[in-house]
Amino acid sequence: MPDGDCLFCRIIAGEVEAPIVFDDEVSLGFLDHRPLFPGHTLLVPRAHVETLPDLPDELIEPYFRNVRLLSAAIPQAMEAQGSFVAANNVVSQSVPHLHFHVVPRVRKDGLRGFFWPRTKYRDDAHTDETVTKIRAAVDELR
Repeated sequence: MPDGDCLFCRIIAGEVEAPIVFDDEVSLGFLDHRPLFPGHTLLVPRAHVETLPDLPDELIEPYFRNVRLLSAAIPQAMEAQGSFVAANNVVSQSVPHLHFHVVPRVRKDGLRGFFWPRTKYRDDAHTDETVTKIRAAVDELR
């Protein structure tokens, strides 16, 4: 059930704009507005679920299939060596809607432990280019 006060539910409903990189009947993936690195994507279930323990059993497999797909597509799209995949549950969860961060990684990229220096996209064209690359990689891997 959507929560009208939830930012991510509002993005899913199209009320708030976000650069969408992945969309299916189970989940929606969009670029983080303050990425660790370009390509940093948040994957959210379409159903309003606050934490991982709240995820209904019938959504576990299709949701995590999409997490896995993005964990392959994003490094490919961003020419990275791998990815960092993580979620917070309550503590440090800035939006109370389950979301997994999928972040492209390269060796010596400066990300250490849980010190996460945030960046911004250079401009709208950089954002659009990143969206296009990730969508193409998803399509190729499907």
